[in-house]
Amino acid sequence: MSVIAVLAHDGVPGHQLTAPGLAFGTAARHHHPVAYEVRICAAPGFRGTGGPAPFGVDLTWGPEGLDDADTVLLPGHTGFRDAPPPEAVAALRAAVERGARVGAVGTGTFTLAATGLLDGRRAATSRRHTCELAALRPRVDVDPEGRVVADGPFHSAAGVLGGIDLCLHLITLDHGEAVAIETERQLFLQLHDRPEEHGDGTGPQGDGPEAAYNAITPPGSSLGPVTAWMEAHLHRPLTLTEIAAHAGLGVRALTRRFRADTGLTPLQYLLRLRVQRAQRLLERTDDPVERIATHTGLGTPANLRHHFQRSTGTSPTTYRAAFRALVSGVTWPERAERVGAFTRTGTGTEMGPGPGSGPRRHSSS
Repeated sequence: MSVIAVLAHDGVPGHQLTAPGLAFGTAARHHHPVAYEVRICAAPGFRGTGGPAPFGVDLTWGPEGLDDADTVLLPGHTGFRDAPPPEAVAALRAAVERGARVGAVGTGTFTLAATGLLDGRRAATSRRHTCELAALRPRVDVDPEGRVVADGPFHSAAGVLGGIDLCLHLITLDHGEAVAIETERQLFLQLHDRPEEHGDGTGPQGDGPEAAYNAITPPGSSLGPVTAWMEAHLHRPLTLTEIAAHAGLGVRALTRRFRADTGLTPLQYLLRLRVQRAQRLLERTDDPVERIATHTGLGTPANLRHHFQRSTGTSPTTYRAAFRALVSGVTWPERAERVGAFTRTGTGTEMGPGPGSGPRRHSSS
């Protein structure tokens, strides 16, 4: 399990404090075998969060929480221009010396730069503070765009959406782009709260806790060829025997391999592929439900609605309407008429209607 330690200084914005738990927790909840432990560690002098809606919080970890962390995150805070406490500097230096990576969000880059660890390296901070950081720390090459910047073990970003972009960047490094994209979709399309478990111990789909996992094959898995073949033939009524034959395995051996690598049986994985394809078609096209049911291999609109409801907690029509309403609220007004799905380009994240460019999320600090 990868340990993420968030070092919170006094006056940290609340959304930057909670964003790592939301992002890494979502990745782990929906993807087998992703596993993260997120620790919120109080820097010396920490009392509570800052604006716009400050609140107090009781943290059980101090700087010692960084001692065995794989990743240390530095959110912004109100006193970012001040010299960081010596204990925090020592903990950060020790983490880097033993091979941990460090991420800074927004004005958290000022704190990281104050340790001298960024001297001679590229970094990003909030856009309105790029000139200030460049003047204060001339040995740091400050990226004026404020996108996610990686230089050695150091990763920094402008702080868009409370550092979610930086967290998705780190998830990509850990588990591949497919997991990051699906995690972003889960984060962005929170249509309503769904209980993690029912009273009988089953997951939201009623098929057991593993049913919440998305259909993602871990990088390097031997299942890659067969899952790619399944995805290319979703329009066909694939059977377990046919899948096993294509994989060159017996049914029992195939099932064991799928459970070990994806947390799902082959048929559960196939169903999740079909639902995920339906999501993308609802996001990117105006195809009617009847056509989407055919393209995804779910057959009839009734069958599509049934499985879509069990997997996502909402209907296809509601999903499409909610997605477009959400997208229109976070895209540039002059381009908001072009609604589409997530695509990644370089280190940034964009949304577009399939091929070509589409509306980009706001990237101001």
